[in-house]
Amino acid sequence: MEYDVLVVGAGAAGLMTAIVAGARGRRVLVLDHANRAGKKILMSGGGRCNFTHTATTPANFLSANPHFCKSALARYTPWDFIAMVDRHRIAWHEKSPGQLFCDESSKQIVRMLLDECAAVGVRVETSCAVSRLRAATAGGFACETPLGHVRAESLVVATGGLSIPSLGATGFGYEVAKQFGHAVLPLRAGLVPLTLSGKHQERFEGLAGVALPVEARANGTAFRDAMLFTHRGISGPAILQISSYWEPGTDLRIDLMPGLDAAQALREGRAERPAAELKTVLSSLLPRRLAERLCEVWLPNRPMRQFRDAELNEMGAQLADWPLVASGTEGYRTAEVTLGGVDTDEVSSSTMMSRRHAGLYFVGEVLDVTGHLGGYNFQWAWASGHAAGLAV
Repeated sequence: MEYDVLVVGAGAAGLMTAIVAGARGRRVLVLDHANRAGKKILMSGGGRCNFTHTATTPANFLSANPHFCKSALARYTPWDFIAMVDRHRIAWHEKSPGQLFCDESSKQIVRMLLDECAAVGVRVETSCAVSRLRAATAGGFACETPLGHVRAESLVVATGGLSIPSLGATGFGYEVAKQFGHAVLPLRAGLVPLTLSGKHQERFEGLAGVALPVEARANGTAFRDAMLFTHRGISGPAILQISSYWEPGTDLRIDLMPGLDAAQALREGRAERPAAELKTVLSSLLPRRLAERLCEVWLPNRPMRQFRDAELNEMGAQLADWPLVASGTEGYRTAEVTLGGVDTDEVSSSTMMSRRHAGLYFVGEVLDVTGHLGGYNFQWAWASGHAAGLAV
């Protein structure tokens, strides 16, 4: 079978590449070893797909080369993708500033992408693994598939990362990159819950399910959002965000009362309720179970009138800069993204084509470009896919 373009991976980036290339009249074949297209799209956003973020900027991405994503993001914006969603009459809403979700189901986004593929003659095959992939002697690329021998002028690697292996994630894309001489930067789980162990876990035993707004800080970066205690550690949007900047041994600090002067709040509590114990006053500022645990393990619990200003100031500073010693992450099993990937120094930022092998392209998560939580990774998939689709 002869095609102009072979796309390996029927996820967000692969399908977008195929749509744009197909619209240019290219003969496109999309192959995926999973049993259905867009599996990660289907499970995202609690089944409603947080398909973009309207405030997307290059600053929302991590990469060894922070400039790499600028060109593609500038040429395909969230509003371009929203126009496609609107054209298919998919109802959507803004859950929190900039974060857009389907009103009904993420299945609508996958259906839209597959319908767009069909409209421009793209062939999409699932349950179809690629093997013996190689550069063809007459130019282009060749591989074996359950459909038979496939040859294509251009090859697009859109295989994603290692996150959520239960959905079929593998390291195939990284292996292809190395096969063609590309460097792959160190990989690790991102946007992932953190685990606690030993005494650090024991001290928070029984708090699973307790959530509160915090500001999480690590490596000079901070995120203000919710934190959730779990049976194994901590999660919630603030922790998922900071996990991409945290590594074992990194100092992790939590402001338990973001936007509030904790010391002043304690002094006001003393003035209003001098006979109340610290844990009671803290329970009006923090979830009760957490306030009680803080007073059991770390803070002296006695009537507020017995605390001097200096002590309250010290406790306030502690609450605003609480150290948490995480032991690790929950790993790829629950990670939303994979940090690291194909070194972008060897890829064109305008076309996504390899600088090492003509006709080879990389799009989406397989590249060393990782977005923050909130629709940014989908926008990178759309934008990088669009850039490659115009070039393949």
